Amino acid sequence: MPTSASTSTSTPVPTHTTVGIIGAGPAGLLLARLLHNAGIDCVVLESRDRAYIEQRQRAGILEQSTVDVLRSAGAGERMDREGLPHDGIELRYDRRSHRIDFPSLTGGRRVMVYAQTEMVKDLVAQQLADGAPLLFGSEVTGIEGIEGIEATDGTEGVTGIHGIHDAKAPTPTIHYRHQDRGPTTLTCDHIVGCDGFHGVARNAIPAGLRRTYERTYPYSWLGILAQAPPVYDELIYAHSSRGFALASMRSPTVSRLYLQVPGGTDPADWPDARIWDELDARLATDADPGWKLERGPVVAKSVLPMRSRVMEPMRYGRLLLAGDAAHIVPPTGAKGLNLAVADVVVLARALVQRHVTGSTELLDAYSETCLRRVWRAEHFSYAMTELLHTDPAHSAFETRLQLSQLDRIAHSRHAAAELAENYTGLPIAPPSRRAS
Repeated sequence: MPTSASTSTSTPVPTHTTVGIIGAGPAGLLLARLLHNAGIDCVVLESRDRAYIEQRQRAGILEQSTVDVLRSAGAGERMDREGLPHDGIELRYDRRSHRIDFPSLTGGRRVMVYAQTEMVKDLVAQQLADGAPLLFGSEVTGIEGIEGIEATDGTEGVTGIHGIHDAKAPTPTIHYRHQDRGPTTLTCDHIVGCDGFHGVARNAIPAGLRRTYERTYPYSWLGILAQAPPVYDELIYAHSSRGFALASMRSPTVSRLYLQVPGGTDPADWPDARIWDELDARLATDADPGWKLERGPVVAKSVLPMRSRVMEPMRYGRLLLAGDAAHIVPPTGAKGLNLAVADVVVLARALVQRHVTGSTELLDAYSETCLRRVWRAEHFSYAMTELLHTDPAHSAFETRLQLSQLDRIAHSRHAAAELAENYTGLPIAPPSRRAS
């Protein structure tokens, strides 16, 4: 599809599609690519413009499974050319340092540093070149007709979450307002909500059927993007009496750096020099007391709240949720983007099975299959967050427990392997045998 087809008012836009996808983040774009490759038609609706979604700063660590999926989908060429493979991370604590070697602990698995913004650019370019319609400036205003679910015996018109037959079951419909065309509707066989925590999809599930589990942490991350080369070729996670710090990167010339700060911090209260000084202090070790980050112009600065959140189920009738629409993790474990990718891989398999065989077995198992992985990632992210941050309510006793666990990771292969296996990403699980 030519790029102009995404915005031109003269280009016909489908009024019906097999899968309507809300949100052109990594989850929505990758799902569209996987469905396109399988010959299943879909339409992607995105409320923002192309420039916005290609510039918003998000995650930058891709698990091994995410890298493999992008390659198999035909979206990994630039990632392989420009991404930075990492074979480990460094833990700094008690002014000491210890490296965790991933391949030796996981049978060869590693991670890739490749910014989410770049992954989105790659997927957008593919979608506009030869994929399904991608409609920017299309704000979804409502969803209806999702109550109908499909019977496994091939009959249609099943309604209600428990499967009550009704020949007049409604058609799933997305109502949206296009920036040029105005109010428009799109009917679908299935709707997939990839529109994040603030999107409309998650709220379309009746409140009485939603179960939400969440935790808000008493601190945030102050993050900067700086035009400065990283001083270390892998990520550094630092536990310090002054608070947590993370030295990451986006490229050989751009650093991504974070500091633990109190919740509600205003970035304006942290001038650049103060940020650099604090990073140097928190990352310092006795083995190299002169070690300092290389400084450069700060081109972006923001504060990221820390929270964990899971909403169950991830499916209601013909509506399915993926990514941040269903779950959020604190960024300490680098799981958010990778969980979204795992969701859509499971979902694409299910939709392909429905399209090719008519069976809904995998769709019926979608929520439970994904939630097993989600809760594992939630636990890992929670454990990493609790281990590395200085909680204002911590006593000296609890700080000593943190240091003891960090020391165990440094000296126990089993403890290090547990961290490495979770960090590089567990394999995307086969479907559950029980329907969700």
